[in-house]
Amino acid sequence: MSIRGRAAIVGAAEVDTWQSEGRSPVGLMAEATRRAVADAGLTLADVDGLFSASSHYTFPTMNLAEKLGMHPRFMDSSNIGGASFISHVGHAAAAIAAGLCDVAVIAYGSTQRSDKGKLVSRAEWSAYEEPYGLIHPISSVALMAQRHMHEFGTTSEQLAAVAVSAREWSLLHPNPPYPKPLTVDDVVGSRMISTPLHARDCCLVTDGGAAIVMTSAQRAATLRRPPVFLMGFSESSNHRTVSAMPNLTSTVANQTSRLALEMAGRSLADIDTAHVYDAFTISLLILLEDIGFCGKGEGGPFVADGNIAPGGTLALNTNGAGLSYTHPGMLGLFLLTEAVAQLRGDAGQRQVPGAATSLVHGMGLTIAAHSTAILSTHAD
Repeated sequence: MSIRGRAAIVGAAEVDTWQSEGRSPVGLMAEATRRAVADAGLTLADVDGLFSASSHYTFPTMNLAEKLGMHPRFMDSSNIGGASFISHVGHAAAAIAAGLCDVAVIAYGSTQRSDKGKLVSRAEWSAYEEPYGLIHPISSVALMAQRHMHEFGTTSEQLAAVAVSAREWSLLHPNPPYPKPLTVDDVVGSRMISTPLHARDCCLVTDGGAAIVMTSAQRAATLRRPPVFLMGFSESSNHRTVSAMPNLTSTVANQTSRLALEMAGRSLADIDTAHVYDAFTISLLILLEDIGFCGKGEGGPFVADGNIAPGGTLALNTNGAGLSYTHPGMLGLFLLTEAVAQLRGDAGQRQVPGAATSLVHGMGLTIAAHSTAILSTHAD
């Protein structure tokens, strides 16, 4: 049984994507859930499936259910870092197709910015890295940048172009966190965090909550908003710790993207917008290569030539994503909400004309876990 076209996203919402208005992480999840359910034209009583992952809570779906007074008949709090929520889309579609739930909510909330660094991630202590001074995740990703530069001649200026493009997209959003353009010189002149990565090579630290609502394709046809169908999905993992990463410049994103596209019956040529996790400039560059938007080792020139900026050949991370819009610890759900906005035609100044098919790719930890979803306005 394939889940291709069997389920659709019918509601989506974000809340407090920069600084929380006094809400807790579960409070952000709850408010985003209420807004997403209302967006779908449903009520909380219609929801019988809950999906979430968290760095704040061990049992996020139970916390959310209690907060909202819900008693779902299906719950999934599997956690593979920031890729979790793209994975949850596939899991929810499978649960809906199997009759385990009818209406599923995927939700997330974090007060990472308000916590001012007080949050201690539940990530396990690594006996193979931490005793030697490796700072997770920045130093792990810096190793990848060093290797990519050594193998392919990638430069700091090319990496900076990734951040510059993200800022250009974010300036098209009605509420950008930084309302001024960014230059390559700004990026390479910013504070060095872990050689060769500068402060502006790193994602933002924000609060934020988001939620999406999914149901069967049949029920979606009866609801108030145009459905966004899940056409293809795949997930996998590459490693757990960077010391076990087989190749510092390649990941299984090539596998998940290929399998998701095959399930969807689509190719990269069919993709109108792409939403790819961008915790760091180098991690996004590696993922662009692995997914196939450019050849391996060609990411530097590809981004430096303006291909991922507004007006370029690839409409990528059209709200500015983690580098220039929001990054409350885990980004994956915000990639999905932006893809939904594009496919509904609700993206305002940043709208890609005629967008009908989107690729969403999440990563977790140090480019370790991967999940790809292909979304479309048509279930065929």
